[in-house]
Amino acid sequence: MEYGTKQAQFRTFPANSPEGVDPTHQRRSANYKPNIWNYDFLRSLNNKHDIEEGIKERVEQLVEDVKLMFAEAVDSLAKLEMIDRMRKMGLSNLFGNEMKETLETVASTNYFTMEDHVYASALRFRLLRQYGYVGSQDALRSFKEGSNTLNRSNCKDIEAMIELFEASHLALEGENILDEAKAFSTGILGERVSGLDGPLSKRAVHSLELPMHWRVQWFDIKWQINLYEQQEDKRSNLLELAKLNFNTVQATHQRDLVDISRWWRDLGLIEHVDFTRDRPVESFLYALGLAQEPQLSSLRKSLSKVVILILVIDDVYDLCGSLEELECFTGAIIRWDSEQIQQLPECMKVCFRALRDVTYEIAYDITKDEDWHRVLPHLAKAWADFCKALLTEAKWDHSGYTPSLEEYLSNAWTSSSGPLLLSHAYFFVGHMKLEDVADLLEKNKDLIYNVSMIIRLCNDLRTSKAEIDRGDAPSSVMCYMREVHVSEDVARKHIKVLINQAWKSISSHCFGNTETPFLRPFTDVTVNAARAAHMLYQFGDGFGIQDGSIGKQILSTVIEPLALD
Repeated sequence: MEYGTKQAQFRTFPANSPEGVDPTHQRRSANYKPNIWNYDFLRSLNNKHDIEEGIKERVEQLVEDVKLMFAEAVDSLAKLEMIDRMRKMGLSNLFGNEMKETLETVASTNYFTMEDHVYASALRFRLLRQYGYVGSQDALRSFKEGSNTLNRSNCKDIEAMIELFEASHLALEGENILDEAKAFSTGILGERVSGLDGPLSKRAVHSLELPMHWRVQWFDIKWQINLYEQQEDKRSNLLELAKLNFNTVQATHQRDLVDISRWWRDLGLIEHVDFTRDRPVESFLYALGLAQEPQLSSLRKSLSKVVILILVIDDVYDLCGSLEELECFTGAIIRWDSEQIQQLPECMKVCFRALRDVTYEIAYDITKDEDWHRVLPHLAKAWADFCKALLTEAKWDHSGYTPSLEEYLSNAWTSSSGPLLLSHAYFFVGHMKLEDVADLLEKNKDLIYNVSMIIRLCNDLRTSKAEIDRGDAPSSVMCYMREVHVSEDVARKHIKVLINQAWKSISSHCFGNTETPFLRPFTDVTVNAARAAHMLYQFGDGFGIQDGSIGKQILSTVIEPLALD
């Protein structure tokens, strides 16, 4: 294969650099810490839950037991609670028919006792929307009618507020009742959370930190299983099935991570680009956030490679190249031509060659050696658009120019890497002819735009200070501060408003869109890109700092299986 030859050539390049376009340019440093994930440790991962004798038979037996539990649920509310529990614990794929039939029945009725009304209506509304039904916001109007008699210390009413809060985050544009529900439930939970204890307190804090609709479900499953295990009324069969299912799927993810770690070691790129972030495990975690299903290993591994290279190329523009060098580098990527890089520093040469070779590799993987040359232009264009957007930011940086927020965002949604990632993802989950790809991506541009905006804005909220300290181009926070002459706190609140608006636009693509059901896998992966960004930047810079919350997330989600009784 041509790629194998190219890769072998790539690894023989010397580390010493010839004179570049601008030999006087001072390379910056972001002082990134070395990679903390040891290759030998990753290679030793040994979760055997998917191959141990008897596991498959035990899962099949438990599935039948849980189906009986589902059938025993006596009313609509009990069935909805069962569906909710299955979904939270990662079992939706095992009970698809039962859940679909129940939701279709529930969608045609809306009757609950007044005692359960706000809680049950919010639960019903949320589940229906999560499974694609639009539903009317009027179903939640009752929270206003009962707000004056709400017992704010009553646990059942607190449960209702948690459900109302979660349901409100599935709002579409113009749904004012849901906006009011969000403000109302947020206020009550904020007042009461410090006085709660036990599982109810944990649920309230968890929701307020990040609502369910904004979370990658797979990253939340272990937390939900542990919470369920603390309940007095837990069902042992359901709990065992959830644990076995999690460990079995996790075993596939571990094998994928080992493959990516081996690939990154063998590529040898990091030896030539010591200024960049060496983050293969974090990159895999982000790719896992987009696609968790065991059968999507090829997509996960290809996206991991893309994310790894995104970090490297982004650091080339932020830290390594002079403006003249970056213009030359961008031109080479636009033309996909290695002849243009001959006068560049060696670190930029090897980055270009690695990018070209890995893109060939992914194109081969997508098509299984058939028509790879027809896929390649789409992937190359996505990289060219990404690099052009990075070059625009580099020009702003070098000239000291601060754009307006609108001008910044018109470029930043592309530099976020969202369009680049999703252009690659489409080929693994889309089911259209190659000649229709450009048309499909254009028709879904609004969805990709809003997801990319969330990636960018979540990133900016957590990394803007460090980037300002390094002297990088302004982020959305700084652009808004300077444009409107407001404090950083006010600017951050505005950015959060933009994130909320983007989620409403995204939701319009998620609920009730039955015109192109074959695109549902692409939509799911796309929306998960926004959710994964929330995870990555929820408590800090997930790519820059390894030993914080992201390290714990990796251990929990990928490394450590659930203990079985």
